[in-house]
Order: sequence, then C-alpha cells, then structure tokens
Amino acid sequence: MANINTAGVDPTKMGVGRAIAVLTSGGDAQAVRATVRVGLYTGAKVFFVHEGYQGLVDGGDHIHSATWESVSMMLQLGGTVIGSARCKDFQTREGRLKAASNLVKLGITNLCVIGGDGSLTGANIFRTEWSDLLKDLISKGKITKEEAKASSHLNIVGMVGSIDNDFCGTDMTIGTDSALHRIIEVVDSITTTAQSHQRAFILEVMGRHCGYLALVTALACGADWVFIPEMPPDDGWEDHLCRRLTDTRKTGSRVNVIIVAEGAINKEGKLITCDQLKDLVTKRLGYDTRATILGHVQRGGTPSAFDRVLGSRMGVEAVMALLEATPETPACVVSLSGNQAVRLPLMECVQLTKDVTVAMSEGRYDDAVKLRGRSFENNWNTYKLLAHVRPPETKSNINVAIMNVGAPCAGMNAAVRSAVRLGIIQGHNMLAVHDGFEGLAEEKIEPITWNTVGDWTGKGGSDLGTKRVLPGKYMEEISLNIAKYNIHALVIIGGFEAFSGALEMVQGREKYEELCIPMVIIPATVSNNVPGSDFSIGADTALNTITSTCDRIKQSAAGTKRRVFIIETMGGYCGYLATMAGLSAGADAAYIYEEKFGIRDLERNVEHLTEKMKTTVKRGLILRNENCNSNYTTDFIFNLYSEEGKGVFDCRKNVLGHMQQGGTPTPFDRNFATKMGAKAVLWLTEKLKECYRHGRIFANTPESACVLGMRKRGLVLQPLAELKEETDFEHRIPKNQWWLKLRPIMKILAKYQISLDTSEHALMEHVISKKPPVHMTLKK
Repeated sequence: MANINTAGVDPTKMGVGRAIAVLTSGGDAQAVRATVRVGLYTGAKVFFVHEGYQGLVDGGDHIHSATWESVSMMLQLGGTVIGSARCKDFQTREGRLKAASNLVKLGITNLCVIGGDGSLTGANIFRTEWSDLLKDLISKGKITKEEAKASSHLNIVGMVGSIDNDFCGTDMTIGTDSALHRIIEVVDSITTTAQSHQRAFILEVMGRHCGYLALVTALACGADWVFIPEMPPDDGWEDHLCRRLTDTRKTGSRVNVIIVAEGAINKEGKLITCDQLKDLVTKRLGYDTRATILGHVQRGGTPSAFDRVLGSRMGVEAVMALLEATPETPACVVSLSGNQAVRLPLMECVQLTKDVTVAMSEGRYDDAVKLRGRSFENNWNTYKLLAHVRPPETKSNINVAIMNVGAPCAGMNAAVRSAVRLGIIQGHNMLAVHDGFEGLAEEKIEPITWNTVGDWTGKGGSDLGTKRVLPGKYMEEISLNIAKYNIHALVIIGGFEAFSGALEMVQGREKYEELCIPMVIIPATVSNNVPGSDFSIGADTALNTITSTCDRIKQSAAGTKRRVFIIETMGGYCGYLATMAGLSAGADAAYIYEEKFGIRDLERNVEHLTEKMKTTVKRGLILRNENCNSNYTTDFIFNLYSEEGKGVFDCRKNVLGHMQQGGTPTPFDRNFATKMGAKAVLWLTEKLKECYRHGRIFANTPESACVLGMRKRGLVLQPLAELKEETDFEHRIPKNQWWLKLRPIMKILAKYQISLDTSEHALMEHVISKKPPVHMTLKK
C-alpha cells in the first residue's frame, strides 16, 4: 500500500481545515457511515444535516458535528438514519439563502448529497447560485466579507440512493439490491402457494417510470411476462399474453407469473394495471388469478451485503472527490459501472435521465432502453431471449452437454436453466451430466428438457449433482462417452475444480481427438477464487448469509457489552468472503491468507479493541478465513484474545461452516447466473460454426476453451491457456485479486490509522457523448 499518492499528499491530512456536511434525501445509511468515517480519517470536520434539505434551511440543531461512534451500528439499518424530508422551502431562493447562511457560519464548503435525481438537481442549482447567494447575504448584513471569502466556493458530490435504479450513468443505485431482496422473498413465497393451487399471479413492483426492478425480478423468477414503461407491448399483446400463458401450462407448469412495473404503459401511453390484467386472464382463460401490489415493503428492511459494500465504496469515493475538487470541476456523482467506481458529471447524468423520459413520450422506445445504460439493455435482451416458449422447428443436430463441478453453491441451477433453455431455443439437443467429470466417465448422461429446468432459478445447491473429482484418471472413459453420446460442446459450471479439470481436458486433446470440442467454464463457487472473473456465482448468496449471521451476533454482543466475537468463514485460501463480510458487517479485523500477518499484528488488533472498549461501542467482531494461517488457527486467535483481553472484554467464537454453501440464491446470483448461462451458450454456438470442418466439429485452438467471467465492466471470455499463467495452483487462487484494494477501506472504517493509496482514483468520465442521435432507432 503506497504511503503517499502520486500528488504526494498524505491522505490522513487531506481534509485538515475542511468541513463536510452529509445530507440524505431518501438516501441510505451505509453511505452515511462511510462518508463520516472517511471524512474524519482525512482530518476533516464532518457534520450531519438532519431531515434533508429542510434541515439545511432551518439550521440550528439540525446541523451538528458527527463523530466516529455516532455512525456505529448503522450498517444493518435500512432507510436513512438522519432523517429525510421533502422540502418546499429549498425550492425557493429565500430558502436557499437561509441554507447558504447556515453553511457559511459553520465554515462548511463541501456538501455530500445522498438522494435521487430531484435532490441532486437541487444541489446543483444551489452550487451554481452560490456566489450570488453570498453577495446577497453580505449586502443584507447576514455574513461578513471575511466569512464569504473563506467560503467562496461550494463543492458538491452526489451519491444516488434510490430503490428505482432510475438514474442514468450508474449501473446500480444504493438501495436497489436490497429492494430486489424484498421482492424476491415475496415472489418465492407466492410461487409456492401458486404451485399448490395452480394459479396465475400478477405482481406489481415499484420503480416509478423505470422498469429496472420489474425486469430483474422477471429474470430472477423466470416470469412468463414483464410489463415495463420503457418497452410497451406490441398491439394485440392481449392475445399473445394469453397464448404464452396457455403454452406454459401445456408444458406442465402449474403456475404463471406476470410482473408489472408500476409505470407500465401500452403503445397509446395508457397505464397497464394489475386489475386490468387480472380481468383479462380470468375472462379469457378462466384461470384462478390473484393480483398483489407490493408497495412500500420494497423500501424497508435490512440492507443487503451488496448495498453495504456499494455504500461504503461510494462513501470513500465521495470524500476523495470532494477533497480533490477545484472551483473548475463540475459537480459530480460517484457511481458504479460494472465493478468499477467512477465519477460522472452530475448534470450530464440528470440530462440523460430526462432524455429517457423524452424518448418514452415520443415513442422512441429502443432509444429509451439504450439510454438506460448497458446493464439495463443486457437485462432486457436476456429476458427477450429466454421469453420464447416455442422452440424452433428446425434442429441444429448439435448436442451440448452441461455439468456442475466442485462444491455446490446457490445459483448453479439458475445457470443450468438459462443455458438449457437458450440451447433449446437455438435448436440444440441439451444433455445433462450428473455428478461432474465422474458422471461423464460413468455415463450418467441424459437429455434435459425445457420443462425439467422450469422452476430452477430460485433453487439453491446443484440439482444435477456435483463432485470435486478431476477428469485426469478418467480420460479414456470420458473420450469414449463424448463419442458415444456425440457431444459437440461442453458447458462446465463450477469452482476451481471446473477450471483445473477443464485444463486437464485441454491437455488431453493431444491424445484424445474426442476432446477437441469447444468448452466454456462458468465460475460458480462461494469462494470466488476462479481466475478470469471478478465474481463467481454463489459468492453473493454466501456473503449475505455470513452478513446476516454477523448482524445477529453483533446484536447479541451489543446487549452483553464488552464482548468480542471471532468468526471463521469459508473460502479455501481465498480471502474474498472474509474481506467482503468484514466490510458489510463492520468487522474490526479480517485475517486472510493473501495479506500476511504475524504476532505483532495480532497484538495491535488486541490493543485496538482494548481502546475501543473505552468508547460507547463496547463490542468487537473479528473474521478469520479458514486457511489464512496454519498456525494461527481460530482456536489460537480465540485463546490469544481471551488471555490478552482479560478484565477488559471476553470472547466467543463461531465457525460458520457449510451453511455458507446453502440457501436460496440472492437476486444478484440469479440474475448473474441467468446472464452467464445465456452468454455461454451464445458463444458456444458461434464457436461451433467456426469449428465445423468437413461435416464434423474439430476444436483444438486455445480460444476454443474459455472461462466466461465478469471483468470490471462486462462479461468477457478468456482462454484457459492465458489464465493458467495468472493462477497460483498450490493455493487455488488467482495471482491478482481486485478486492484486495478494498481492504484498506475496511480498516479505515474500523478506525485504524493506516495509509490509503489514493493514487488510483476514479477519474471524471463523460456520459453524454454516448447519446444516440435523436430520431434514429438503434438496431441491436
């Protein structure tokens, strides 16, 4: 970790003499906690503004300084802890004058606003008027010229906190993932009752004029139809919908699910409502139909692990953006693009968001989907691909086999489902291989159909069955069975064994010609240790399991006081789960293999906890990855802490074990697995065309065996041969792991005075240039 960044600035002194105010307008607690703590870490003064803009106008007790302890226990709270209110006063110049006066008196020139597009636009107006407001205040005698000079410029950084995910320029707004958790819980419960009674269910989800929540919900539960504002259905949709519902029933399904966004419209711009759909289905098809409007349930509850990590990452980025801002930099929003933190000019994002509304009102729906951004467009395209119920008449005569390898994890079944269905849509015959490579050798191979995988999206574990066995010793049998079943391509879904097993298969090509077929590996493991991907399917579910357990443990510790919990997480040698759970549960330390530690470090951690017990926060949480150190075991660390903490705190330990591999997949894992499964089969279809020679498939180039992974900003395919160089095979981890850069954030949020390398910050990027020409519809 570099001590000094490129500009030669000590991050712990960056904010000295500066003051930052944090206000939420509908926003989120995680981001507040991170902004406050990182602000304090840089030496700045940090203020809370209670009740949003109203507090800014009213001043007085509404604006007061924030301390380290005042944001403790905030991680597991949803909503906003410092209150939020819609404010008429701030919309008037008079109100903004009062607000400016309040800030100048406190010497606050940096404002961090967490809210939706309305709140952020308000902040920008405030900023552009700032110098005029100061002039008015001087002439009215409200502030002195000296005070005005000291506060001559206002910096503004926004974070988008909105469950609707309707802000252009950002892939995920803070709160969206948590809302999806609430929705999917309800959908899962509803589908079980619908199964029993053979019902059709119509669900309305929130999102105002944005269909994101509805679209992802439809993907994550395999709905029959989704209505979103951005893409009204074609004329005659009523017949099409009824036809699709009856087709689904004919294939043996006992349940129909239709998802409606609250702003869904038809081509004439008239609302499509739950009741309207219920009448249609009941009258035309005579199905027992129920409609449910989810309403404000979606806004509440505990934030998901993804949102906590997102809020913490954005909080750090926001403070850095404020402290690095000059009078010339435009107001910006910090946001996430793929897996990268980015800074975007606030007004360009607001403009884009307005452009979507204009595109929709002018009936340019393709443009509207494009303007929503790549993430939205990918979701829409995947939904459209998988929405067909009628497989094509013409068959491709291609056989694609699909298998799970390694330990089971949540989301494997969702990936199998989308791969199988997309394969069938493309005319392929799909074959299921049970029990991994061993099953391939022992002929546990059978056809798998559209209906077999119908309800697999929400199922945890692996329905195909999975084993850790590698193919090396079975090459002879495997090649015979590939020939016997005429397998032309292979989809391998699994963890590190899937990766190393596929490498063995590629090496076996020299000896066995049958192995010269295209192969694709989809990373699926709770450990997130497969080279070639930032995320693997199943890791998000495991992370949420660990986080909710830690929440309960922290609550227990907060009651008893002076108690430290030591928790062991899975992950093999990979510290991803321990680190990310540390960030999302607010741990004091997370011991991992990748970051070597010794007795001095353990001593420092114990001293740090002893100091912490003198504050109002009398509890500690320590995470330890199962293989972080063979000598410093969980028992050893527990004994050490117990001995050293005598009289100050007592300890408890908890080994989480296999509960981390189970459970129903989270919305993130369902959606991710669905997209990965579909993309993998699309790629194989292209590869098969390339490898077709003289009436047969022959693939032996490095490019014909790839890992499909998420890298920074999108899904990429990388040859196994290339990834081999990036892998530490002894410890089964990639040599370079992106999340290690997040570890300093965890330590800073736990009040360690360490150096944060600020040299790698997000640069300001422009979003407007991506705008499509106004009257051209963009073809896919």
